[in-house]
Amino acid sequence: MTSALSAERRERPATPVVSSLPILDLRQLDGDDTERWLFLDRLRAAARDVGFFYLVGHGISQAFIDTLLAATRQFFDLPEADKLAIEMVNSPHFRGYTRVGWEHTRGKPDWREQVDIGAERPVLPREAGRPAWERLQGPNQWPAGYPELKPVILRWQEEATALAVRLTQAFAASLGQPHNVFEAIYGERPNQLVKIIRYPGREATKSDQGVGAHKDSGFVTILLQDKVSGLQVEGPDGWIDAPPIPGSFIINVGELLEMASNGYLRATVHRVVTPPAGTDRLSVALFLGARLDSTVPVLTLSPALAAEARGVSQDPHNPLFRDVGKNYLKGRLRSHPDVARRHYADLLSEEEKRATGPGSAY
Repeated sequence: MTSALSAERRERPATPVVSSLPILDLRQLDGDDTERWLFLDRLRAAARDVGFFYLVGHGISQAFIDTLLAATRQFFDLPEADKLAIEMVNSPHFRGYTRVGWEHTRGKPDWREQVDIGAERPVLPREAGRPAWERLQGPNQWPAGYPELKPVILRWQEEATALAVRLTQAFAASLGQPHNVFEAIYGERPNQLVKIIRYPGREATKSDQGVGAHKDSGFVTILLQDKVSGLQVEGPDGWIDAPPIPGSFIINVGELLEMASNGYLRATVHRVVTPPAGTDRLSVALFLGARLDSTVPVLTLSPALAAEARGVSQDPHNPLFRDVGKNYLKGRLRSHPDVARRHYADLLSEEEKRATGPGSAY
């Protein structure tokens, strides 16, 4: 990095005023050296100052994006019985449909319905002494009444994963690391999770929680929004609205990168506000995580960057583990206790086995 860019970074205020999310153009990364360094400098600043940004020039075609949103709409328009036929409680791998209000965040119901889709991989054999997180690997559930959904979602999973890997490499380079420093922990079998989500509208007299305030757990999240606003990001001076920008994705840093950079990169709290009655909001997300059999490393930063690292934020209600599989399974069991009771009873306390009702996503 040039000394001028390093000096410019050091002179930024420690807590800059942020009223909107920055917009980054990925095509700069393929430009000349000056363009590339400018992109990496802006990427590092966005990740440290707010942890969220818009990405344009990402290379995923608008025609496919339109197809993806249309397929998402068609799924949520299915009869309720068709959606409940693939309810997550049927899957020991935490795949499938979750009905409106069934998950809670910070003690309140999330007003959304969603489908979780992971990598299509075979079930691992159950063997004594093997880690419990190995049970997370397995097939997805797909709606029998809408077979067209599967190829569209798996294409999104493939294209968005490639984009997320490229961004993860750019984050590494922005910190002065080899671009492939994380390759050992995502390799050929990263932890991929796609969510297709619908936020139904409701009257303003009721709660406005579409999904409550939380952080994401992986490397990066790639979020496609439809035309309806609702996403808000926690900034130093309050909530920052992140309305849809045509042709863009929202990108945010996950807790894995925060742990690896000792808090230099920031996993930021965010939420979704319920749209008004008579409308709804669709979104499609790809969460790129590390291999479940890996351990999160701690990067050795330059003295200048290390001095700006703030340490990993600690939440007593959500302790973080560097053992990726242990950390991920913890979150799944808490978010979906009905799945836990049916498929993971051997890991639960007697009180947890007797509990009923929705889970807590955070």
